[in-house]
Amino acid sequence: MARIFITGAADGLGQLAARELITQGHEVALHARNKNRGEQALKALPGAAGVLVADLSNLNETKALADQANASGTFDAVIHNAGVYRVGADKLLAVNTLAPYLLTGLMNRPKRLIYLSSGMQLSGNAERIEHPSYSDTKLHNVMFAKIAARKWPGVHANAVDPGWVPTKMGGAGAPDDLEKGYETQVWLAVSDEPGALVSGQYFHHKKPARHNPSADDISSQDHLLATCARLTGVNW
Repeated sequence: MARIFITGAADGLGQLAARELITQGHEVALHARNKNRGEQALKALPGAAGVLVADLSNLNETKALADQANASGTFDAVIHNAGVYRVGADKLLAVNTLAPYLLTGLMNRPKRLIYLSSGMQLSGNAERIEHPSYSDTKLHNVMFAKIAARKWPGVHANAVDPGWVPTKMGGAGAPDDLEKGYETQVWLAVSDEPGALVSGQYFHHKKPARHNPSADDISSQDHLLATCARLTGVNW
């Protein structure tokens, strides 16, 4: 049995991944952005180990979330699932980029890190950090996986494109398979198959996929780290 923490688990892909992992017998801690959503998440997932509440658009709440998570020990895997789409640049930066940066830097280091990205990372600009588009933030998520893989050889850190699936964010008309939208995260979090025991990769439906080549540039990675450190006061 593995201990797993999933951000943004109140609905959508986070909730679906949590349900599958609980069904498999793992201990899953949830995250929700407020108390009401946390209560709804626990009702939807009665087998969950608990729920931690924090608004990831608030840096202080995100830092407090890391402390709450650490109070229960070290997780085997963390799935950085939470994300926002049609919002302003400040919220995109806080939730999609700075929250996974902070949680990675402040939480006890797990054996596996999974960052939710998007096919839209292909059009992202690695140098555009403080006033990003959604595509930029999803590129940052790929870069975090590659940075963690480079800095921490003992950790399996990877990024995932779940596809355009029919969630609240994706919309009812999204064409991709909803089940395939969460199975890669589950696989990377707990599988002992050789294909899952890798690091610094970008996956789509359990297969390595094409990513923005700027994610591999060390100077761009270091610039992202330095900017996030300056904005948050936290170093990895």
